[in-house]
Amino acid sequence: MNQDYIKPDGWSIIEEGFDQERVKSSESLFSIGNGAMGQRANFEESYSGETFQGSYIAGIYYPDKTKVGWWKNGYPEYFAKVLNAPNWIGIDFSVNGESFDLAKCTAVADFKRELNMKAGWYRRSFTATLANQSQIAVEVTRFLSLELDEVGVIQYNITALSGALSLKINSYVDAAVHNEDANWEERFWETLSSTKATDAVYVTARTFKTHFEATTFGATNVSNNGTAIAAKEISQESADKLGVVFETTVAQNTTLSITKFGGYTVSMNHENTVAAAQKVVEQARALGYGKLLQMQAEAWSKIWEMSDITIEGDVKAQQGIRFNIFQLNQTYLGKDSRLNIGPKGFTGEKYGGSTYWDTEAYCIPFYMATKDQEVARNLLTYRYNQLDRAIENAGKLGFNNGAALYPMVTMNGEECHNEWEITFEEIHRNGAIAFAIYNYYRYTGDYSYIPEKGLEVLIGIARFWKQRANFSTDKNKYVILGVTGPNEYENNVNNNWYTNYIAKWCMEYAAEQTERVAKEYPADYSRIVAKVKLGSQEISEWREVGTNMYFPYSETYGVYLQQDGFLDKELVKVDKLDRSQRPINQKWSWDRILRSPYIKQADVLQGFYFFEDHFTTEELEKHFDFYEPFTVHESSLSPCVHSIQAAVLGKMEMAYTFYLRTSRLDLDDYNKEVEEGCHITSMAGTWMSIVEGFGGMRVKDNQLHFTPRIPKEWEGYSFKINFRHQILKVTVKHGETQFMVDGDKPLHVIVNGKAVEVIPNSLIAV
Repeated sequence: MNQDYIKPDGWSIIEEGFDQERVKSSESLFSIGNGAMGQRANFEESYSGETFQGSYIAGIYYPDKTKVGWWKNGYPEYFAKVLNAPNWIGIDFSVNGESFDLAKCTAVADFKRELNMKAGWYRRSFTATLANQSQIAVEVTRFLSLELDEVGVIQYNITALSGALSLKINSYVDAAVHNEDANWEERFWETLSSTKATDAVYVTARTFKTHFEATTFGATNVSNNGTAIAAKEISQESADKLGVVFETTVAQNTTLSITKFGGYTVSMNHENTVAAAQKVVEQARALGYGKLLQMQAEAWSKIWEMSDITIEGDVKAQQGIRFNIFQLNQTYLGKDSRLNIGPKGFTGEKYGGSTYWDTEAYCIPFYMATKDQEVARNLLTYRYNQLDRAIENAGKLGFNNGAALYPMVTMNGEECHNEWEITFEEIHRNGAIAFAIYNYYRYTGDYSYIPEKGLEVLIGIARFWKQRANFSTDKNKYVILGVTGPNEYENNVNNNWYTNYIAKWCMEYAAEQTERVAKEYPADYSRIVAKVKLGSQEISEWREVGTNMYFPYSETYGVYLQQDGFLDKELVKVDKLDRSQRPINQKWSWDRILRSPYIKQADVLQGFYFFEDHFTTEELEKHFDFYEPFTVHESSLSPCVHSIQAAVLGKMEMAYTFYLRTSRLDLDDYNKEVEEGCHITSMAGTWMSIVEGFGGMRVKDNQLHFTPRIPKEWEGYSFKINFRHQILKVTVKHGETQFMVDGDKPLHVIVNGKAVEVIPNSLIAV
């Protein structure tokens, strides 16, 4: 049974009623971010119930020493932790001398949370009765500014309901934080200094080992029924925790308003973080709460203008896709090429690292189509800038001659994932890096990236695959042994089909691009060849290995096998599993999972998604029908791929079911883990399931192709894409697809195999 407490709404995530059992899940779902920082939807005031406190700053991490039972050569030295940052949202208060705590109130009524995705703010409201019988109404609005991305704003209103009430407020910042996820229970921050002003406090802390500095600030204004209240004192409970204290009596049915400007200035961006914090507080106060809120709505309006997907006639589907698009934009906006897209974004700490192969496989298409292509180029450049580290990573495992193995998990290019079967075996991630370079060129037409930077990456990856494969005299083919494919429910297998196929493609693509650059960009070619010492013999060897790669195949079933031993398993389909056994990753031992046929996420089908043009629709259908019944979709990255392929095959009921699963994975908590954080990178897959699945969008021969389909549950849907500097809007209804292009030149597209000219600013119906 999935959770079902989020109210259906096209533009908001809404929870009604206070249930302590849901607090941690809601802290994830109502998280906010602005690309530079983010935080879970923790209460501002003290809360003694179950909670997962989390605030995060983009790019700041801690190298938590690897914790394993037995050390093996090649293990990463550390696991990069996404750090819980100092807390600036704290607003504790007492009512007639009693500290306010929702967990200890005798009654809580009219509790409501709303995350308004259209305007980019989070609001919580309720009425409460304390143990001393004092009654108050509270409404709190919070947002992280997109325009001043070092600033967050809180408006905290307390209304007295049971006569005049004496209130004491402590608006604080606190650097004494810890991570939920820590290998050795260490503290990751040390406080360096604190600075006090009349109604503002600044605490500067530094991370151990990595030495990132951050000044956390909180500047507070208080008014009682519209009259400003002066701060009484600065409280300092410790070197880590400073607060501004206010005291006043609030008359019945009147309101105390607390406005707090908080956030972080960091050493990545400033030499003097305290001076920078004081300056940004001055800016925020000059603009004020109302203006900043208006600017927030305007900034989000611009984002939605390009990235919104509308769905008519299905409010839960509409809410799902907007939630996914909203969280992606909260996590990464493309402003800073040093940053990337972590799988939990700013919603939790699980997995660590700032980038996985998810970025290249799932996220780049979303950012290419909804932003300027420079954003996607930045994501590719991020990997180019870490090529030296990828070569070092391969060297640690015994590879040479400039072979590059990109990390499974990283902050700075070093591998920092400490599970053997992932770090050493899940090498298919290398292929996604190369595929993203191909995908970027296919979509944007911008070839310049390859001679400037991309070819060096492709050469390093091809060298890795050449060395990782070995010749089997038994099979008279090249094989790749001891790997984990995208299906992480099989470890240390031989000849995972997806890994072998993408290795073959990488080597052949690297050879093709090397020859093209030599012909068309001779200066770049000479520079690169001199740098990496590449010769024609090596390129021939890549082709030799690619041409003679082994792929396990079953004549009985007429399908490529996921790996050599797949048919040795007891092939019991998922629909024969008792529901009490699901999810198997929470109910079964790892040994049992590894021996089972169950597939965590698309594996062979991931290859059919990437390389769709290499196979016929009939081949796709045969493989889909064989593998989907064994897939448990216990990875967030799985339903979107299956939704796209089901749509291609005309299996619209399945496509729609998978779409709902990917779009509402967190809202409905399919995998019973949302309290740990949201699945950010898979949300880009949700976008793909509409645009590439139902919309059927592909790029072939420098043209957009569409094969529009629509679920019967929908009346219509629309999306926009930025294709080579032209904005195309696509609207799909039953029986008709409409196109409109901005600008002053026509766009030629292919719809259901027929050429269509879309004239600027005219509605073209097909």
